[in-house]
Amino acid sequence: FSLEMSKEQLTYRLLSMEVGIESGRLRTGRLQQEEWPLLGQGINSLGQLPLFLDDKPNAGVLEMRSLCRRLMAETGKELGLIVIDYLQLMEGSTPDNRVQELSRITRGLKSMARELNVPVMALSQLSRGVESRTNKRPMLSDLRESGSIEQDADLVLMIYRDEYYNPETPDRGITEVIVTKHRNGPVGTVKLLFEPQFTRFRNLAA
Repeated sequence: FSLEMSKEQLTYRLLSMEVGIESGRLRTGRLQQEEWPLLGQGINSLGQLPLFLDDKPNAGVLEMRSLCRRLMAETGKELGLIVIDYLQLMEGSTPDNRVQELSRITRGLKSMARELNVPVMALSQLSRGVESRTNKRPMLSDLRESGSIEQDADLVLMIYRDEYYNPETPDRGITEVIVTKHRNGPVGTVKLLFEPQFTRFRNLAA
């Protein structure tokens, strides 16, 4: 569920990740002769994936649950993963109290995950408090309207790039994936290589 980006924008990003060509060049068609076959292969590969995109803005939990049930009925298969980008753009029933509204949304997503027996990954914004600290690494308390997210989530991953704040850092290109909560396992930090031109992460050892 892409509540911020259109299907078209998301497809260009997915293609960029798949074929290793900047999404801006894919949109404009400014490709080298040898890149066109790569693009064709990437389109074919993505087309064969059991990937379903919905870009309706302001979707709510009930609508998402209904769409997922319908998809399972049509394909005759269980879903592998539900991704929501992002949580704060979801529609709730109490717009006058955003904290309570978000609490109902996170409980609803947890209920949907259990009912459909599928993991749900919901992206979230951070509060601006992180910008005022010397150490910019995000913490659980930085989740925007965070109480219910912190409580309902089984696993919370946060992303930090030192390069964003310190352009001269020796860790250029390195992203820290910080496990700040893990209900069934350890917390800690994993470092990955970030390729911004393709919007993708890679193992450092690769």
